[in-house]
Amino acid sequence: MAKKFKIKKGDQVMIIAGDDKGKTGEVLQVLTKKDAVIVAGCKVAKKAVKPSEQNKEGGFANKEMPIHISNVKKVEG
Repeated sequence: MAKKFKIKKGDQVMIIAGDDKGKTGEVLQVLTKKDAVIVAGCKVAKKAVKPSEQNKEGGFANKEMPIHISNVKKVEG
């Protein structure tokens, strides 16, 4: 049976624990298997990108990483 969370894609949430504590942002994705959410602009990591047809240069890209659902709180508004 699939897990149910009160937080859905598009909701505004506040981070209540971790390095980004106090930041707010929109939920981009809910990962039910990992009990995590991806929040826009929070927990950003630099990822190395290899050169490819679309990206000739390669280099580094900023990517939002998952945050455990217990560390976020839904914000009204």
